[in-house]
Amino acid sequence: MLIIQYNLWLQHSSMLCGGVFFIWFKLLRRRRLIVNFKTKYVIIAFSLLLLVLLGGCNKLDESSAVEAEKERSDNSEDSEYSEVIEVENGDRVIKFEKVPERAVTLNQHVTEIMLALELEDKMVGTAYLDDEILPEYQEAYESIPVLSDRYPSREAFLNVDPDFAYAGWESAFSDDAIGTIESLEEFDINAYLHQSSSTVGPTIEDIYKDISAIAHIFQVEEKGEALIQQINDEVQQLQDQIGEVDEPLRVFVYDSGEDAPFTATQNFMTELIRIAGGENVFSHIEKNWANVSWEEVVDRNPEVIVIIDYGDTTVDQKKQTLLNKTALTEVDAIQNDRFVVLPLSAASEGIRIPIAVETLVKSFYPEKFE
Repeated sequence: MLIIQYNLWLQHSSMLCGGVFFIWFKLLRRRRLIVNFKTKYVIIAFSLLLLVLLGGCNKLDESSAVEAEKERSDNSEDSEYSEVIEVENGDRVIKFEKVPERAVTLNQHVTEIMLALELEDKMVGTAYLDDEILPEYQEAYESIPVLSDRYPSREAFLNVDPDFAYAGWESAFSDDAIGTIESLEEFDINAYLHQSSSTVGPTIEDIYKDISAIAHIFQVEEKGEALIQQINDEVQQLQDQIGEVDEPLRVFVYDSGEDAPFTATQNFMTELIRIAGGENVFSHIEKNWANVSWEEVVDRNPEVIVIIDYGDTTVDQKKQTLLNKTALTEVDAIQNDRFVVLPLSAASEGIRIPIAVETLVKSFYPEKFE
């Protein structure tokens, strides 16, 4: 902005000085000021004054140009690392020579991490929300172009001339979406996959590592540390409120499915449930999500059922599916009508950890919050 103001000042000062000289020259040519001998000396004196004024204008132009060039240099230095940095991302090591200036985020939880780090001015596009953006980041979010409701096409992605792609799920980096990580590198675009969303059995510490990595890439380490501390403090306060749990509640996570339930196994939901004083009844399955049988649900007799809210199937429809299953009639959670609704945006590996934990603990142990 300052550079633009300098350029406008250069133009205005030059136009002013040039305009005065042009008018004076036209008057001399028409001899309207030459009346007698004395006015000749007036003309000579005023002409000399004009020459001084024009010299001052040139000095001002040169000084303004120097200041503008200095600002450009300072801005360039701000975006350069003191040395090339390397960031581990799964089995890859990404090298960065400068801070990304044109980032695109894909998936809600990584978009909100960028906004929480106040990096909206480094973003030229975003895509794929599962829910409304958090109110405190709504204004910043609205300043960023939305490329698509889901994953944008490769063409739409490349049209914003990105230099960095940050995705929550591996599906973003496919030929059906913006392209593979290897193909993006051919366009000099670095790609970071949110590692905690791609790890089997992620912990809260894995999410902190992702936040720290992004903060390091964009050179906002202090903001990253502050964000992690804030999340940690809020979660700890909730855990302190419920205190020690003698026997964790048995919890079943229902995502979808009528013939066979699709459930969370060792994804981040298991960690959220553990933090809130519960135990995922299918946490022994070594993958993030899995199809199980209704008979297995009955055998594990969950005390609470967490319904994941997203997509075209409503929470009421999902709950009705569970209530209509004859096999589940004797399950404790069904008999006691103990259901918890958790939006996918809160269940994902992002900054909504305290929101998710609060939702769970208040449903698991309501007596602690009376």
